[in-house]
Amino acid sequence: MEKDPEPRRRTVGEVGERALIGLFTAAAGRFDDDVVIGSGDDAAVLRGDGDVVVSTDTAVAGRHFRFDWSSPEQIGARAVVQSAADIAAMGGSLSGLVVSIGCPPETPVDRLLALNEGLVAQTHRLGGRVLGGDLVSSPSVILTVTSLGYLAGLAPVTLAGAQPGDVLAVSGPLGGAAAGLAVLSAIENGADPTLAQRFSGLVERYRLPQPDLTQGPLAARADAHAMTDVSDGLVEEIITMAGASELGVDVTSAAVPRPDGLDALAAELGVDPVRWALTGGEDHELLAVFAPGGVPDGWTVVGAVTPGPGGPTVDSEPVTDLRGWQSFSEA
Repeated sequence: MEKDPEPRRRTVGEVGERALIGLFTAAAGRFDDDVVIGSGDDAAVLRGDGDVVVSTDTAVAGRHFRFDWSSPEQIGARAVVQSAADIAAMGGSLSGLVVSIGCPPETPVDRLLALNEGLVAQTHRLGGRVLGGDLVSSPSVILTVTSLGYLAGLAPVTLAGAQPGDVLAVSGPLGGAAAGLAVLSAIENGADPTLAQRFSGLVERYRLPQPDLTQGPLAARADAHAMTDVSDGLVEEIITMAGASELGVDVTSAAVPRPDGLDALAAELGVDPVRWALTGGEDHELLAVFAPGGVPDGWTVVGAVTPGPGGPTVDSEPVTDLRGWQSFSEA
């Protein structure tokens, strides 16, 4: 007996922008009293609590994500984490976000609705609300998330406040997202497909990082001198931090925490696990500088700030060929 053909999927071009925006608005849910005007109007209006923190990030299909490697829900949720991590890195807490989606007219509507479902669910998990956005035609799927947060009376923690003698600490393990990406790449190049099941925890760290972003305000209350999130790799972040403070920043590679399974996967693929931990991006754990003795519980000390414009080093050696994600390098 022949199988029934799959039902034809409606496309974005057929349904239209206004109908889809109406569906997105309905999915955003109800708002708390601090949202004066939410999704559905020309702009959102918030009733604030102190200084406002704003950050924006863009993800492009084929460059930053693939629909054959991640579900639309995971892609939407991941974009929220990526943007919200910048709010946490300033010491802020996510309040809301606006989303701009570009896609070809032939994009299936259910794919776009699933992507939005991931966006909304992850925003709610982080304590924020989706406040609105835009939908436009584009050659590929492009997702831009602009996050807004509040400092609630805290001073913003910048990149440039490190002081000689400070210690460098991270809020969680590094290298997991890079390792998960390596699993999917290896399978695409002919590796045993069971690799994804055996190292499913690492694959999930790539598909949807889950850093504890409440550690941002916690670090600000602990008087962190400088802070950022590990989006482009630990080495890239210390390059930026050292330049901003005009000091040296040295990482002790053996001290960098790594997630379960990373060393075993590295051995199977013939890769140095330390390199993943140092250069792998998209973990979005927080990296902060504290006075000695001021590191909050749950953070791991991974290095120190040294006097003078010594620049970034790993195990007291210049980083040289150790680099992380480069936006305009070849994919």
